[in-house]
Amino acid sequence: MFGIQTGSSSWAQLGPGGTVARHDGPQDSSLDNLEPPDPDWASYTLGVFICLSCSGIHRNIPHVSKVKSVRLDAWDEAQVEFMACNGNNAGRAKYELKMPSFYYKPTFSDCQLLREQWIRAKYERKEFIYTEKQEPYSAGYREGFLWKRGRDNGQFLSRKFVLTEREGALKYFNKNDAKEPKAMMKIEHLNATFQPAKIGNPHGLQITYLKDNSTRNIFVYHEDGKEIVDWFNAIRAARFHYLQVAFPGASDVDLVPKLSRNYLKEGYMEKTGPKQTEGFKKRWFTMDDRRLMYFKDPLDAFARGEVFIGSKENSYTVLEGLPPSTQGHHWQHGITIVTPDRKFLFACETEGDQREWMAAFQKVINRPMLPQEYAVEAHFKHKP
Repeated sequence: MFGIQTGSSSWAQLGPGGTVARHDGPQDSSLDNLEPPDPDWASYTLGVFICLSCSGIHRNIPHVSKVKSVRLDAWDEAQVEFMACNGNNAGRAKYELKMPSFYYKPTFSDCQLLREQWIRAKYERKEFIYTEKQEPYSAGYREGFLWKRGRDNGQFLSRKFVLTEREGALKYFNKNDAKEPKAMMKIEHLNATFQPAKIGNPHGLQITYLKDNSTRNIFVYHEDGKEIVDWFNAIRAARFHYLQVAFPGASDVDLVPKLSRNYLKEGYMEKTGPKQTEGFKKRWFTMDDRRLMYFKDPLDAFARGEVFIGSKENSYTVLEGLPPSTQGHHWQHGITIVTPDRKFLFACETEGDQREWMAAFQKVINRPMLPQEYAVEAHFKHKP
């Protein structure tokens, strides 16, 4: 019998009929970062265990990875011995040896593009073994063409983009020979998040930045998956180096979570105005850290309004339902956010939406405010 290791613990052995049978003993729950515990597939050429979803990606690189089902396929003793001598921890030690701190390491809940490009970068291109292969996103300067959604007509048009750490900015130009950029987005306030469903393209990337302390959105994609993921990681690299200068005492562990962020929650709700006498209107809401923004359309460049959500220590609370006298809402599942200055009233279409939004609000409210967030709160209070 041959024991299989995913890391340090014995995980499986060759069972009846040549299949890989599980042990009942302790298992390595870390596995690969893409994999949930107890994956049912394995790459018997790489010596790592993978989930069903990632097994499909591995099948697309058969010159690098060949996969089998742990439960259903036959395994010979040489294959089991190879798995036993390797495993996911050994795979990480080999294939992530020189992975930059800023490089985004997806989880199994991330979009298909990020997971596929991670697997290809790690195993096919071996980018984290050979540092010269990291130049497209680590050089501190990148330029190229991306398809950008037009603000007025919604069409995607080719635009030249330049990311420069020296200038601390991401710029884009409406014409190839233009001397002045159409927009200059400071690396300090930049965020990028993949939004394939929202943008309607599997490579769709949403880039947000602050101008006059208000959020602006642009939506881009590239036909080549590697290109758009390289842009994403180049933005993260630029932010990493900016934050290293801005916070010289901070560790990589402190800085990496600040490089880019996914939104806590997005979706439609109804809202009313500050006097709560006008009718409720359906709007698209985005919860980005402590900023609750609302848009008429999910792909709008500018938010119609923003609400700052502070902490419970600062008298912010979220309540289920609406005040009894509230009128004008079509959706029945209400939420009231109480701030030190006023109440905000929202209505959700379903009870499930209501629960999810309340959980997102409560998560933010339960978190103490950081010193710099007090300055953001003050700005919101003094907005005209």
